[in-house]
Amino acid sequence: MTQTMTAVEILRPGPPTVLKPCERQVPEPGSDEILIKIAYAGVNRPDVLQRMGSYAPPPGASDLPGLECSGTVAAVGAAVSRWKVGDKVCALLPGGGYAEYATTHATHALPVPDGLSMAEAAALPETYFTVWSNVFMRGGLKAGESFLVHGGSSGIGTTAIQLASAMGARVFTTAGSDEKCEACLALGAEHAINYRMMDFGGLTRDWTDDQGLDVILDMVGGIYIERNIKALAMDGRLIMIAFLGGAEAKIDFSQIMRKRLTVTGSTLRPQSVQAKAKIAQELEAQVWPLLASGQIKPVMDHTFPLAGVVNAHLRMEKSVHIGKIVLKVG
Repeated sequence: MTQTMTAVEILRPGPPTVLKPCERQVPEPGSDEILIKIAYAGVNRPDVLQRMGSYAPPPGASDLPGLECSGTVAAVGAAVSRWKVGDKVCALLPGGGYAEYATTHATHALPVPDGLSMAEAAALPETYFTVWSNVFMRGGLKAGESFLVHGGSSGIGTTAIQLASAMGARVFTTAGSDEKCEACLALGAEHAINYRMMDFGGLTRDWTDDQGLDVILDMVGGIYIERNIKALAMDGRLIMIAFLGGAEAKIDFSQIMRKRLTVTGSTLRPQSVQAKAKIAQELEAQVWPLLASGQIKPVMDHTFPLAGVVNAHLRMEKSVHIGKIVLKVG
């Protein structure tokens, strides 16, 4: 196997133009890891944050961006028993996805679901791990409950709408244009709110007979935090996964006491190997069959070649995408 590979590195914190092609050594898998020959790599908001210098890789992770991929197993560590060379997988990565090869822990890889292309498979890990662990494992969303996801046309949003709907929840969402709202409705949302035109608080109260929402998944933060708390029902759960609008807010904490609210959240990348393995196990058991049956499917926005990574980041930063952006690597 070749000793070097083409990759994309971040020269310095800055705009998309700091992403540059480079030659790197092909990484070697550790005893519990697999080496993947990458076919496609997902592009995610954390990649943008890392490029801008505000989301550093955890200790020991590759400095190259890219948190998910699909591809073929090229080598396995001595302690790996599940995978063999030639297996087609999609995987959550600690970094390094913008390259021809990457390593990851063997328990963070999953088989490509039946019926999905390799491009679609690359769009799964980051968003599905994030949504499943936060909305269902942390938030405990159940059939019949009401659920609001902000940014419903994003990769996270399109995943959350489909999964919550498939699990029997009532799904509401916000999005930034009428076109994006229509796309959310087509995916299973009961109502979609153009946040540039209307405030979600009063509408969701109307739609839930003034009971409020059981679960809210928010990646905006800022002024949305107080609005979210007001919109929640008794025993409601607010889950924060990003702060695109800022991480600070003035909150009346008595509302949390009166309504017995849970305010929680997480980031995926720094979690332990064991925690990510647990998420992967639940996904394979409960979500992968839904993908294989076609009940849910990743929403694909645009595919760029690896050499077009600057344009991929520009598209994400403009927030014109609906669904997932991926890079064709192999």
